[in-house]
Amino acid sequence: MSSETTDARVHVTFELPTGAAAELAATGLRTSVYAGPTGEPRSELLQNVQGASGLIALLSDRIDAELMDAAGPSLRVVANFAVGYDNVDVRAAAERGILVTNTPGVLDNATADLTLALLLATARRVVESDRFVRAGNPWQWEPDLFVGLDVSGGATLGIVGLGRIGMAVARRAAAFDLRIVATGSRASSAEAAALGIRPVELPELLASSDVVSLHCPLTAETRHLIGAAELRAMKPTAVLINTARGPIVDELALVEALRDGVIGAAGLDVYEWEPAVSPGLLTLPNVVTAPHIGSAGLATRERMGSLAVQNVAAVLAGQPAVTPVAVHA
Repeated sequence: MSSETTDARVHVTFELPTGAAAELAATGLRTSVYAGPTGEPRSELLQNVQGASGLIALLSDRIDAELMDAAGPSLRVVANFAVGYDNVDVRAAAERGILVTNTPGVLDNATADLTLALLLATARRVVESDRFVRAGNPWQWEPDLFVGLDVSGGATLGIVGLGRIGMAVARRAAAFDLRIVATGSRASSAEAAALGIRPVELPELLASSDVVSLHCPLTAETRHLIGAAELRAMKPTAVLINTARGPIVDELALVEALRDGVIGAAGLDVYEWEPAVSPGLLTLPNVVTAPHIGSAGLATRERMGSLAVQNVAAVLAGQPAVTPVAVHA
């Protein structure tokens, strides 16, 4: 390891999983770690990043030009502990010669598992039923008690943005004998065809799907991709699942659509103003919520941490990053 790398310092905005922390220690790189109970406050991060050569950050950390300039010319790599990187100004990083990396691939299955969990819990009204029983309501078996959507054998799942996670969802959905339609270039691939996926445009997907599941990245083009008009285009019994990014959905429009019966239900792991959640969502019985736990599996989080450490160590050693983020024109 070069003297330049040995002298480098990596700042981590959170406590890494145990294995990943040991892996970082084994690199010999100097480290500073924010060990507070919540995310690192912006004011502290701006100070702690000064002079750092590497930064391992959370998706809740805003990595913008101000922060990069606070770090100074020593900063060479930002490793985002997430597959999405909408919290990072990738263009500003490129202008400063800073490489940005993410953690794709290692969390596909965990997020797909949660997607199916939300789909089933929402469509079959599991959480609503649980609240009913816990409240001590009198009940007996009745033909119309908490009747929900039949998921298996005939329902259509629409996957918006058929990427790695969307494909993992599709493999699971195929086992439930769901018909699958999807948007995105990968929807026309041989892999998609083998799963029986039919490529469609968004309007057809919204109109034909019993469940719409969002898996596209958050970009300027996908912000509020699902708004009032798109919700009205869905079936009145349809279920919307979002395990991607909150701002893909116009949350206020979603509250109105759920309240007014425009769509049937929603299962949400992400929110437009996360960690704040629109109060209207929390009062509706036809909403299942989770606090952004899509990748929250023990092994998955370790793999994410390990990949972030590998990326930082590689770049600071003068080697190519394992999973660099591309800068788009």
